[in-house]
Amino acid sequence: MTIRHHRAVGALAAASALALTLTACGSGSDGGDAPAEEVSAEDVAAALEEGGDLLVWAWEPTLDKVVEEFEAEYPNVNVEMANVGTGNDHYVALQNAISAGSGVPDVTQMEYYALPQFSIGESLADLSAFGAGDLESTYSPGPWGAVTDGDAVYGLPMDSGPMALFYNQKTFEKAGVEVPATWDEFVDAAKKIHAYDPNTYITSDNGDAGFTTSMIWQAGGHPFEVDGTDVTVNLADEGSAKFAEMWQQMIDDDLVAKVPGWSDEWFQSLGNGEIAALVTGAWMPANLESGAAPASGDWRVAPMPQWTEGANETAENGGSALSITESSEKKALAYGFLEYANAGDGVATRLAGGNFPATLADLTDEKFLAEESEYFGGQKINEVLSASATGVVEGWQYLPYQVYANSVFPDTGGQAYTGSTPLKDALGAWQESIVTYGNEQGFTVSE
Repeated sequence: MTIRHHRAVGALAAASALALTLTACGSGSDGGDAPAEEVSAEDVAAALEEGGDLLVWAWEPTLDKVVEEFEAEYPNVNVEMANVGTGNDHYVALQNAISAGSGVPDVTQMEYYALPQFSIGESLADLSAFGAGDLESTYSPGPWGAVTDGDAVYGLPMDSGPMALFYNQKTFEKAGVEVPATWDEFVDAAKKIHAYDPNTYITSDNGDAGFTTSMIWQAGGHPFEVDGTDVTVNLADEGSAKFAEMWQQMIDDDLVAKVPGWSDEWFQSLGNGEIAALVTGAWMPANLESGAAPASGDWRVAPMPQWTEGANETAENGGSALSITESSEKKALAYGFLEYANAGDGVATRLAGGNFPATLADLTDEKFLAEESEYFGGQKINEVLSASATGVVEGWQYLPYQVYANSVFPDTGGQAYTGSTPLKDALGAWQESIVTYGNEQGFTVSE
């Protein structure tokens, strides 16, 4: 299984390739057969029967099998899969193709945090004309909220990342630590684990924008509010402040391993128990199985620690959708592929390959919930992860230039992890950078 994660990128690369979001508006609006009115299911079926070529840009490995089965069912369709890079590399290539007006794929994978940057630039087709809005009840609220803007639908969810606590039971038991149910208990557990062994930490974080925003999300924060091109940024709101105060204590008391995520050292520490827990998305099990194999049987999954004892409030971390580009000349055919992959038979294929579903039917399926994981000591981990999906706090919004914002986090918010800047002030520096950039790109950004 290919490891899936968000990659840190340099601000310069993000700025050069993903800037000028507003000036790019309409770049694909004159291309293709963009539907001005509803396109019926019969029209989509006819397009699938007639066939044609589709270019799909994606890095998700389970899609290869989906394409194979899709082409077998619709033999007149030829799907060309291209992996132009993961994360930011993918978005740079896509923006370059859109700007050039050449080589743009019909279908593109879009992580939820990145989708607004392309939808506001009118680079993605609104799928509501195809009746995509009728699929709302198919998906869990978090992913559905990430692909919609009012009545507009800019993609169909492919997977989801409701957050949970992944922990090394062996290390916890050696340190005499109970599984924390609240964040206060998490801090106490962190102290006990580090006291048990100075080389062992409850978790790691060297400044990750995705983790930070997900934690603020769970804490009830709404630091980004977007209404068209009007943006409000407040990284000192109640949820942001609540997270910053708690996590500052973790930093001050040296309770967080400052090991770069997804590095060899990180996986080694996960495998030998020196990093004893992660609070992350439901897509993590396959990554632990492949990257921290020596710890097989030691790890377990528990609900995400809560700010209020007994609550079930979670957030999303990661996950992606498939979208149709506005410049595609084969939108009906492309929508047929999206429906198959993300709402039809392709879903089961991807789940068999290790994906965590965004589809409610699968999240509540008894067979799925009853699956026992050998890596997690025979635990039925899907029961915990599916319960997390039902608790995702509603109302979260990403910036319409979140890709850029995340890229500059290491030089702003990330400075809290060097010990030179309190996290509260570091978030303020991140806010300043976000506001300045947004106004330079033509948004109206207020604080």
